Amino acid sequence: MKMWSGRFREPLDPLFEQWQRSFPFDWRLLPHEAAASQAHARALQIAGVLTNSECDAIVRGLQELAAVFAQEPGEAVNAIFTLHPDLCEKAEDVHHFVELALHARIGETALKLHTGRSRNEQIATDLRLYVRASIDAILTQLAAWAAALVQQAQQAGDAVMPAYTHLQRAEPVLAAHWMLAYVEMILRDAARLQDCRKRLNRCPLGSGAVAGATLTLNRAQIAADLAFDGPTANSMDATSDRDFVLEFLHALGLIALHASRFAEEITLYATQEFGLVELPEAFSTGSSAMPQNMNPDFTELVRVRTGRILAAAHTIETQIKGLPLAYNQDLQEMQEPLFDTSERVETMLHLLALFTPRLRLRHDRMKLASETGYLNAMAAATYLVRKGIAFRTAHEIIGNAVRHALDRKCELEALPLEELQRFSPAFATDFYGAIALDATLDCHDVPGGTARHRVKTALADAETRVASLLQAPGTAQKDRPQEAHHARA
Repeated sequence: MKMWSGRFREPLDPLFEQWQRSFPFDWRLLPHEAAASQAHARALQIAGVLTNSECDAIVRGLQELAAVFAQEPGEAVNAIFTLHPDLCEKAEDVHHFVELALHARIGETALKLHTGRSRNEQIATDLRLYVRASIDAILTQLAAWAAALVQQAQQAGDAVMPAYTHLQRAEPVLAAHWMLAYVEMILRDAARLQDCRKRLNRCPLGSGAVAGATLTLNRAQIAADLAFDGPTANSMDATSDRDFVLEFLHALGLIALHASRFAEEITLYATQEFGLVELPEAFSTGSSAMPQNMNPDFTELVRVRTGRILAAAHTIETQIKGLPLAYNQDLQEMQEPLFDTSERVETMLHLLALFTPRLRLRHDRMKLASETGYLNAMAAATYLVRKGIAFRTAHEIIGNAVRHALDRKCELEALPLEELQRFSPAFATDFYGAIALDATLDCHDVPGGTARHRVKTALADAETRVASLLQAPGTAQKDRPQEAHHARA
């Protein structure tokens, strides 16, 4: 029986009935629906609608339903459809399924659970619980990837590599400095997710269909039961608000952008033309035609799947941009992009955390690339500045010296002193030490620079911040209701 069938004389068109169902994808919300329903049942007990024994039966039945999500990721959906195949065929959505399954377990008492509430507030609550759990899971994976990057940076020590601007060799940097650039991106990503989590952590239960519950329910207690910071302030906003979904997806888009940039660099650096890194075989594939090839399939897939992740927020913005208040069925269509994107990002980060420690940096090739191509030209200009020459003049002098070295097919440090002094009498024998590789690194002696002692300090700081994220990726982790660990797509 439908939850709304009393007013209708005709059955639904069979094709439309299947077309409008959301249970084939919103089954993911089952543990959140069960948790929210338990909180509602306890509120009904306090309000005198349910007896103690009725409330206990409902809560016990809901806990049994949610228990299928305690299994391994990916097994939950199989358990649901195996356990209740007939109900899965009948259920319109996850709310309907839970009501049917609870009725099958405890009988007529289950029909009292929907007293004083609406599916409009239920889905608004379930989605907040889902996004909150997703944030915590993704923060854990972000922390793991950041830790892998920190480990690579530690292992790199004082190894040097070229940094690029415009995809041209620019200046030498420590390989650790390169790795730590991505750690900074990840820590910003984590902060965005934590901020989003704080903002969404208000409970819509008690908002009713649009105007508020018709029973006097203790909304503050319901919110506390579900580890929310408090109830939402306006029932119309609560039942139609999906800002938190968009904010979450925009944050995931930035995570994917950063992952894609990392993937692009690794893809380039693994080519024979660059030769700066070696890919792990466990994350690469071969060619069906060319026996010698090892293809960077993992990094290429990270790069391309970012497009789908970025599209999710735009899809939902387009869906809801013109919706009048409050709930409209259009909102159902935003669930699939949300679920798909959340699960894709979690899986991608999990794989990045496994991939990154297996990368082998080719320190010999990195150093050779850092010592050729006039990457010490900025240090050379700085040398002249310290001799009292204006930077613009120093820039011109070194540019002329580079042009001369190009004609001679040698590096700056190979030019004899008498030839350098044709460009400026300020050149002296100490010039050669000032443009040696270590000196070229250490002249960037500012916070955030690649001077060796600065990178050592930055690495220790990053290690501390990542360790903090590993220990407590989310907030309000304790005493949280049962929440799904998402099946990895």
